[in-house]
Amino acid sequence: MADLLAGAYLAKGTIGNVGTPGAPVATFSLVVVPSQHSVTGTVVITQAVNGPDSHIVVQVKGRIYSTGIGNYTQVVSLQGQYVQSFPPPAIGSFLADFNAHLAIDNEWNGKGGFSYYQHQIENVPVAAAKNLKEQLA
Repeated sequence: MADLLAGAYLAKGTIGNVGTPGAPVATFSLVVVPSQHSVTGTVVITQAVNGPDSHIVVQVKGRIYSTGIGNYTQVVSLQGQYVQSFPPPAIGSFLADFNAHLAIDNEWNGKGGFSYYQHQIENVPVAAAKNLKEQLA
């Protein structure tokens, strides 16, 4: 049972065009357990717009696998659900799906995309948090 969390580490970073006005950006904080191919954590989607899509918090789980080829040495998939409110003047909310896919190197930099209620973001940068290099060393 002690080997269950062997090699576990924390991964933090962003998915999206950080610094582009109005672009949605997903910030992730994930516990990665490579020996179990599992990823769990939180994704926060922010966008500089008014309304229900400006700040979304999603609890996610997913899978991580090594590719063994090219610059992108790992692939990650994430899934989760969150409460999405209807835009005014409608009243109410529902469970909406969140999905993400990443092709990354060992330092969590690469390309990816994510989707959430009526939004599909593809082929955007994945960037590790600045202090992640020290954490992985």
